[in-house]
This record gives sequence, structure tokens and C-alpha cells, in this order.
Amino acid sequence: MQNFKNHTRYYPLHHFIITPLTIIYFIWSLSNVFTSWGTDQLSGELHGLLGAIILLILPLLARIYALKNQDRTIRLEMRQRYFELTGESFLPKEKKLRLSQIIALRFASDNELVVLIEKAISGGMRSKEIKQEIQNWQEDRRRV
Repeated sequence: MQNFKNHTRYYPLHHFIITPLTIIYFIWSLSNVFTSWGTDQLSGELHGLLGAIILLILPLLARIYALKNQDRTIRLEMRQRYFELTGESFLPKEKKLRLSQIIALRFASDNELVVLIEKAISGGMRSKEIKQEIQNWQEDRRRV
């Protein structure tokens, strides 16, 4: 069962293989540029560094795109849930909440969601505090 202590997810291929390898390749390429400074090999090493920079940016962009899309989906999900629970638009509440708070609130069960929203707004709770307040954790194993 998912809860506050175990809800963080890592995607091994991304977090432990692709990203570390691109960082190692970038550092290695940068080192090659410095060691070849003032030699005939500098041009080739700069070319390699440019490739390393591109490869370093690609997994970061892929992650950013996925997270931005997920954030949009979470906002839509919260708007729908709030409307189903209260019959009112979530937009006035949403404007008073930070995105990190909305993301944290999505783990709350329907029974505690509305109360936690009010508490988050009035108390300026951080996302970690919101997650710790949740009694009935709503699992989400499909997130990015």
C-alpha cells in the first residue's frame, strides 16, 4: 500500500543509468577539452563536448516534458474531484494554492480532501506537511 513513506518513485533506466552516464560523458568530454587546450586536437574535443552537452540536455528535457504534462493532468483531476465532491468550481481555491500543494492534495481520499484544501489554504501548509496529514492515502502508481 502506498503511503507518505513509500510514495516517491524512481525510474531506474532514467535515474540510475541514462542520467548518470550522460553526466559522466559530459565531465569526460569537458576534461578532454581542457587537456587538449592549445593543441591540434582541440577542435575534435570541442565537437565531442557539444555532443555531450546535447546528450546531457535530452534526458532532462524528456523528464521536464513528462512532468509538465503530469502537472496539467493533476490540476484537471483535482478540478474534477473537487467539483464531484462539492458541486463547485475548484478555480477559486486553485488560485490560492501552489502547484506543489495541489500535487500533494491529490493523494488525499475524497473524505478528507475538502478539509485538507481549506487547511492548506488557511495554514499555508507545505506539500510535505499536507502529505503527512493524509490519513487515507489514495494510491497513484501510474505517475511519471
